[in-house]
Parts: sequence; structure tokens; C-alpha cells
Amino acid sequence: MTFLKTLRHFLLKRSRRQKRLLQTIADTSLVWLALWLAFVVRTGSIDSVKPLGGHLFLFIAAPLITLPLFSVFGLYRTVTRRVGDSIWPALVKASALASLLLTLLIYWYQPGISMPRSMVINYFLLCLLLNGAWRLLARQYLGGTHHWIRHKNRRGLPKVAIYGAGEAGNQLLSALKSGHLMNPVAFIDDDHSLAGRLIGGIKVYRGQRLARMIEQTGATEVLLALPSISRARRREILEQLEAFPLHVRTVPGLADLASGKVQVGDVQEVDIADLLGRDPVPPQGELLSRCIKSQVVLVSGAGGSIGAELCRQIVQNQPNTLILFEHSEYNLYAIHHELQALVCRLDLSLKLIPILGSVTDAPHLLKVLQSFQVTTFYHAAAYKHVPLVEQNMAAGVFNNVFGTLHAAEAALKAETAHFVLISTDKAVRPTNVMGASKRLAEMVLQALSQEAAPTLFGEAASLHQLNKTRFSMVRFGNVLGSSGSVIPLFRKQIAAGGPVTVTHPDITRYFMTIPEAASLVIQAGAMSEGGEVFVLDMGEPVKIAELAEKMIHLSGLSVRNESHPEGDIAIEFTGLRPGEKLYEELLIGDNPSKTDHPMILCAQEERLPWPLLKTLLAELLDAIENDHYPRIRELLQQAVSGYAPQGAMVDGLFLQRASLKPAPINGIEPGGAGKKVTAAAAAVI
Repeated sequence: MTFLKTLRHFLLKRSRRQKRLLQTIADTSLVWLALWLAFVVRTGSIDSVKPLGGHLFLFIAAPLITLPLFSVFGLYRTVTRRVGDSIWPALVKASALASLLLTLLIYWYQPGISMPRSMVINYFLLCLLLNGAWRLLARQYLGGTHHWIRHKNRRGLPKVAIYGAGEAGNQLLSALKSGHLMNPVAFIDDDHSLAGRLIGGIKVYRGQRLARMIEQTGATEVLLALPSISRARRREILEQLEAFPLHVRTVPGLADLASGKVQVGDVQEVDIADLLGRDPVPPQGELLSRCIKSQVVLVSGAGGSIGAELCRQIVQNQPNTLILFEHSEYNLYAIHHELQALVCRLDLSLKLIPILGSVTDAPHLLKVLQSFQVTTFYHAAAYKHVPLVEQNMAAGVFNNVFGTLHAAEAALKAETAHFVLISTDKAVRPTNVMGASKRLAEMVLQALSQEAAPTLFGEAASLHQLNKTRFSMVRFGNVLGSSGSVIPLFRKQIAAGGPVTVTHPDITRYFMTIPEAASLVIQAGAMSEGGEVFVLDMGEPVKIAELAEKMIHLSGLSVRNESHPEGDIAIEFTGLRPGEKLYEELLIGDNPSKTDHPMILCAQEERLPWPLLKTLLAELLDAIENDHYPRIRELLQQAVSGYAPQGAMVDGLFLQRASLKPAPINGIEPGGAGKKVTAAAAAVI
């Protein structure tokens, strides 16, 4: 065994010229052997062949004719340890042509040589088989997968079955055999004609024979090599596999393979989007490019989950300039670096401008919009984590409401053509500050779209005279894989051995992939006439507890509960967090209207007139400035229909100040409503 490894190492270290010489020697030897065996097979006598006698000319001519043809048909351009099945057509052509030329040469120049006609056929077949066989054996040996070493090295490796015996499955098999991380033991395929056959030395099982496959092979993992099937079909397969103790993973999709981002051998955990089983509707190209192509686009919150995906899709729709507006330095660096690489890879000509800043800094944002003459503004900057905003209500309301107000005011002043707010399903009959603040942000844009604002800019004018901006809002539910998403948390908890924590057995959520949500946001914004609340079709809501169970099962583990105390991973219910509700909704009113896109609806929502809303906003800002937290909650309840906060306030600063509360001064509580409206609040009026 040591000798084989040493020889392999010696051969791999040779120079390209030395390897070519060794290959030529091997081919010459096998050509001679094929010629000699062709005579022996035909005559049945070893004595009838005289390589150094009457047949010397034939043994000199055979390699001189055959080897150049091997070169012409590309056999010497192939790396031997990476040779594939494509060598066989080349070998057939080269061997057939060599046999024909050898025959013609004998009849033209050596008519005295006695050569049976069947010998030519024998030579063709033997030359083909011998030269093909040695290349395949060399591939096994030099590639590190020859039988002796492979058998020894694969002991103890995870046994995996490949679901899908097509091209991707065969490429995955080759990748696994050339590595030393997994031991492929079976194929699974729904094609009945393949059942029971051997592909690459391993047996093909039907999907209905999973139990037998596990029993016969001992497989503990399944790798899905089905990059082109629909998400609905993938969901069916996952539900079928969920019943067995198999860790299910997948190979990348065709788009990633074609783009060169990943290789077939790059296996990954099952995309949770596959469990939803809904195939995304293809985007409408005209809507995608309407507000982007050759224009100046700004994305606030560009480093966040949705903002970053918006930027990726905006880049591919070729704006003139894309401004990345982000308050986190690291997030801005990361998305700018990623997009620069994307622009280079796609060979695009556009400007990427990273800008550090906050949407609550109105003068800075206005300077950016005016300096670059921004035409489309996607406002994705927001605080969105429900418990954190509940514990930091003043900061959450100021950022989400007044950040949106400042951004909208700046867009109006800069005459930005399109302004699209990224909203949330938590804005519908909210039970938390985050949802209420996002609904109030929606109402700000609704009011600015249609109502008069005689003193908005300190002068008498109507918004219809000033407003060259089309405001719209796009509302949707949870996105898979976003920062703070439950999916990465579940994966981490499963990898750590559990428990998996879920807040309530009945809690449900809507889910959508980040790319699909971003694409629909762009398309919805392009349809805006001003003031619309667009709602994305999120499909059916998903029970979080059931999602956790599926993730555990697809990791090859079982759920530990009262009926299965021997299970691997327990699911613990921790109780609803502050502000969290069991069920989310997407619509406040009824009868949403259809749009030109089947996945986008237009909601008919109530709104407040601007004069009333701006007064309320001034009072809200005054409460924030004066740290009057009960007043903040009270004003949110006045403004947002259906806002029903649950339980006492849990804001950290409020609770700390309450525990250290000083005595009243002149009968007025510190931070109470007795203060005059601050200058900042007055500026809103």
C-alpha cells in the first residue's frame, strides 16, 4: 500500500512534458499489445505473429498512425486523473480511423503481408478497449479513488445517498469519489426505468423504496441533486424524506452553478424556502427596470437584509448611479465591497456611492438627494426587531416614524420622483411599538401624498403644487434568512444539540424569500400613482412549531417529547415575548384591489388628513424629547387604529427611571406633559 502511494506521488510530481512522455510510452505499448492480440485472436496461435520478423513493418506503422490520431482527437489534452466519459467517442473515432489507415497502408505498400480482414476489426476493438481501460484505471489511481486506497480511506465516512441520478447527480458522485468526506452508497430516482440499475458502481433505488435503501446501504444522509425541479416538487420529496432518520442536504441550483458561484460538490443545508413549496412568479422585466434603468437610485438601510438584496437587484437593472445610504459602517463596507465585485463580474458601467448617515439626520439626507439628483428612493432603514423596539420605544418610534418623515420631506424638497417605503405585516392591528411605528410611517406617506400642508416648509403652499414625488408603501411578512430571523437560530440550536425554542405552540407567520420580496418591492413601486399601500401575496401562513419539527427531522434527528422521550432534540415553548402576537395579518381593511402583478395587491386603508396628523406628530416628538413614555404609547393608540399594546411597558430606560423617580417639582412630574413643546417638535408643525 505504501508503494502504491509513493508511486502515485512520484507520478503526480512529474512535469507536463514527462507525463506526456509516459502517456506516449503507455499508448505505444498498448497499441503493440492490441496488434499482437488481434493476430492471436484471429489465428489462435502465438507463433503466427512475428513482431521482429515479417510483421516488423506493421508494428512500426501502427503506433506512428494511431498516436497522432489520438492527439488530433484531443486525448492528450485531457488531464488523465480528471478524464471523463467523453473520451470514448474520441477513442472510437481515433481507433476506427487508425484501423482503416493501417489497412490501406498494408494493401498499398506491403501487398506481400498476409493479414486476415477480421484482424482489422480485432485491432480496432482491442485498441479501443485497452487504451480506454488504462485511462479509466489511471483516473481511479491518480485521482486518489483507486479501489485499494478508496476502500480503506472511506471506512467510517458518512454514507450518503444521492437523490437524482441525472447529470447533476453523476457530477456530484464524481466530486464525492474524488474527495474524502463522504461515501456515496446509493442513488434515489423516481425514473422507474433506472430502478435496480448500477450507475457509477452504485445501485439506483426508487423513492418508494427508501426503507429498503437504508437497510441495505446503511445510508445516514441524502444529498438532493435536483437543481431544476420546481419548489412544489421539492417540497413533496422533503416531506417523503422527513419520515426517515436521514440528514437531508442539497446541491446548489442551476443559476448558482451556471454563474460559477458554487460547484456541484458544494453541498448545503436544505433551503427552508423549499419547505414552503411555492414557486416564485417570474418578475415582469418592464416593472423591474421602470424606476431604475439609467436613473439615480438611493437605498436607505442598504446594509440590511432587504436593503442589501434590493441593491443586488437594482445593480442588475443597470441604474446610472446607486447610492448606498447606511448608518452602520461595517454593513456599508460589506455591501459596497460585494456590489463592486458584482459590477466587475457583470462588466457593468454604473457608479456605486457609499454614504454614511442616518435618515433621522434630515439636512444631511437632503444634501445627498439634491447633490446626486436622486430619482428613486427605496426606504428600507428601520428598527424591526419587535422585543428590542419594545424595550427601546422612544428610539424605535423616532427612527421609524420621524426617520420616514424626514426622508419623505427631503424627497419632496429634492423633487425625487419615486419614494417606496418598506413596511411590515406587523403594522396591521399591531400589538407592539414596532408595528405601530411602521403603521404610523405608512400614514405619514399616505397623508403627504394627498393632503394639503400649508406650513410644511414654512410657507403657504399645497402639496399638490410642491409634490412631484410619488409615495408608495409595500407591506409583507417575514423574510427567510434575514437578520434576526428564526431560521438561523433554529439551525444553531439544532447543531448545538437543542433545545429548539419556540415562543408558543400556535404561533404562525408568513414567510417569503428575500430575493422574491425585494423583486416584488421594486415591481410594486413601479406601479405607484401615489399613496398606495401595496400588499404582497405571502401564500399560506406557517406554524413555527411545525417548521422547527421539519428542520429537526431533515437534520436526520428526531423530536424529543412526552410521546418520544428517547428523541434527539426537544422543542421548548418559552412564552410570547413583549409585543408579540400569535397571528400576523397583511390587511387592515377588506376587499384589496388587484394590480397588474398577480402577487401584488393594493390595500384600501384608512388615513388621517395631514393637518390632524402633523399636530399629533408634534405631540409625539414632544413626548419623545421629554422622555414621557406613557404619552408615547397613548399617542400611538390615538393615531394607529387597532393598536392594542399587551401588558405593561418594558422599556429599559423607563423602568430604570421609574425605580429612581425623584419628587415632583412645583407639582409637575419630571418628563411629564407640563413641559412646553420643544423646538424640535415645533419644527414639525
